[in-house]
Amino acid sequence: MRFDIITVLPSLLDSPFAHSILQRAQKKGLSEIHVHNLRDYSTHKQKSVDDYPYGGGSGMVMQIEPFARCIEKLQSERDYDEIIYMTPDGTTLNQAIANDLSTKGNIIVLCGHYKGIDQRIRDIFVTREISIGDYVLSGGELPAAILVDAIVRLIPGVLSDETSALSDSFQDGLLDAPIYTRPAEWRGHKVPDILLSGNEAKINAWRDEQQLQRTQERRPDLLNEE
Repeated sequence: MRFDIITVLPSLLDSPFAHSILQRAQKKGLSEIHVHNLRDYSTHKQKSVDDYPYGGGSGMVMQIEPFARCIEKLQSERDYDEIIYMTPDGTTLNQAIANDLSTKGNIIVLCGHYKGIDQRIRDIFVTREISIGDYVLSGGELPAAILVDAIVRLIPGVLSDETSALSDSFQDGLLDAPIYTRPAEWRGHKVPDILLSGNEAKINAWRDEQQLQRTQERRPDLLNEE
């Protein structure tokens, strides 16, 4: 699976893509992550990629031409399943979206800055707009890293235990049950006896009950969506 990230701050993504699961996926050849500097596609002497908005108003807007040049160059080299723009007014990222995107082959991710990007890029090129929450960040790089992480960990072979991702929170519409490890007792706090029983059927039933209870207490909205 290939990701092409278009940004004005490529160095901001050096660390997220060079560690842990994302690094492992790339070393295994299960995922490719390429970061493109938008300024390389500017024709201005100073390599600027923004301008004042038509109609007035505060802030600057990212221009259409650098994005178009970069996108069209990439499209000339391969077909893309999605061109995603990370934006606060997009659809909020959830596990279902990550699951769907993990089945794709090639994805372009656009990182905005300033007041955003020229609407024509969104109208002409973008196939999906995604938000990571109802708040505004300085740019789309961190949301892009979050999106890529959420997708890549679902690719078969990336996780050491391939069943792990299937039992994560939200995979079945519920939050995960409480989890414990050794020691069985710590400062008077004990692991629930059922988890030490070795009875797989009873343990699974306990986990199912805990998932439902935790979801009812913390995220009842998830149950209302069913």
